[in-house]
Amino acid sequence: MTDQELKDLVASLAISQRETSEQMKKTDEKLDRIAKLVGGISNNQGDVAEEFFWNSISSKPTLGGITYDFADKNVTRKKGDIEDEYDILMVNGKDVAIIETKYKAHEKDIIKLINKKYANFQKLYPEYADYNHHLGLASFYINDDIKNDALKNNIMVLQRKGDVIETILPNKEQDVYS
Repeated sequence: MTDQELKDLVASLAISQRETSEQMKKTDEKLDRIAKLVGGISNNQGDVAEEFFWNSISSKPTLGGITYDFADKNVTRKKGDIEDEYDILMVNGKDVAIIETKYKAHEKDIIKLINKKYANFQKLYPEYADYNHHLGLASFYINDDIKNDALKNNIMVLQRKGDVIETILPNKEQDVYS
């Protein structure tokens, strides 16, 4: 190979490397956009599940035959190095329910609820130490294996069922179509 052929080859490789780098940059940008889109869809689904279960629970704060005095949603507490957020907390004079909501429940949700959420709850909310503690997993979809696993671990399972439609009528005094 001559010196000129070697220089041409090196120049050609440099051009190819630049083109590949530019293409990789474009691909990375597309992947970032897709990741944001998928993350947004996932967050939206989670928000839908949380709103559904919150609306159901807050309108009738009774679970497993226990009536609660109040329910709070998206409760965050920080104490020292520990911080956690709870989708729904329900309390009466002797019971506290910790409800984690998911669009689709997975095995890891059970593990996280027990080992992280509940463990942190005990440290963050010492005022409920003498209360009966109830864990719940609320989900739009939960397969039978995960449902059975939750129940074996003494976790209530909340699912959609039955009469779930509320009709909200517009104010009849306003004629918005004329």
